[in-house]
Amino acid sequence: MIKKNKNRAYWKKNLQYLFTLLAVWFVVSYGCAILFVNYLDKIKIGGFRLGFWFAQQGSIYVFVVLIFIYVYLMNRLDKRYSEATKEEDE
Repeated sequence: MIKKNKNRAYWKKNLQYLFTLLAVWFVVSYGCAILFVNYLDKIKIGGFRLGFWFAQQGSIYVFVVLIFIYVYLMNRLDKRYSEATKEEDE
């Protein structure tokens, strides 16, 4: 029964990470590239408007960074729950 509760807690935390990171990606890709484009276009980076940059490249870069963040968080979560399971088995 305790193991079942730990599995639920693990998946709850996993989904929390997943939805949080997807929300960040949504805000960056949809928000910065579509909704806030007029405000971001006032800023230029390398001769390009920032809204255009987010629409073309920025959201992809953010997505790749979020993948690495997810891997880091999941490795940490796996380690925490695997140690807890090992202690329980002993």
